[in-house]
Amino acid sequence: MQQTTPHPMKMRILIVDDHKMLRGALCQLMQAQPDMEVVGQSSDGHDIVALAQQTAAHLVCMDIGLPGMNGIELTHLLLQALPHLKVVALSAYSDKLHVLDMINAGAKGYVTKVEDGEELLRAIRAVYTGRLYLCPDVAEVLTQSLNAKNRPGRPTVVLGARERQVLKLVAQGHTSNEIASQLLIAASTVEVHRRNIMRKLDRHSVAELTRYVIENESSGLD
Repeated sequence: MQQTTPHPMKMRILIVDDHKMLRGALCQLMQAQPDMEVVGQSSDGHDIVALAQQTAAHLVCMDIGLPGMNGIELTHLLLQALPHLKVVALSAYSDKLHVLDMINAGAKGYVTKVEDGEELLRAIRAVYTGRLYLCPDVAEVLTQSLNAKNRPGRPTVVLGARERQVLKLVAQGHTSNEIASQLLIAASTVEVHRRNIMRKLDRHSVAELTRYVIENESSGLD
């Protein structure tokens, strides 16, 4: 009787990205791999927890710049519910704050969209096996940041991605209710962000926050 060698279990992957063409390209890339299977796609991460449960996914390829709740918040929400999942961030951003926010949310990989498909495949395979993976340009940004910490100078204030969004809107003159409507969050949450921002920046009025934004427009608030 002839025996056949069983195929190893494929990685079951979800793709979350709001660009349909990119999702299609990623799906084609992964489906062509003998060890990967795309089991679901989402344009905004809505009901991502339910989708991950229904598909028995192993790993989520998560865009950061999503409409509504961003990929950082979605990653945090997803891993609270399903801590066994692995998340690889796929983003247009390579700045330190976005990377750290995503890693702190629980992502184990970070690849920028300027990289080629092979880089993303390397990240997925590394994260699936329990390793942390940062693409070269992101690793360089973090290395430069660590080196900068060893030099004397003004300490860096770290605001989260949502805090930076709230700060910019406050500086533009929007009320808490208007900001809540734009960001699709509760007004009470906006107030919490405002208090945290003022505490972190040691600013005590909207005018002082606005001045901070003007002074730091070129240092990564976008």
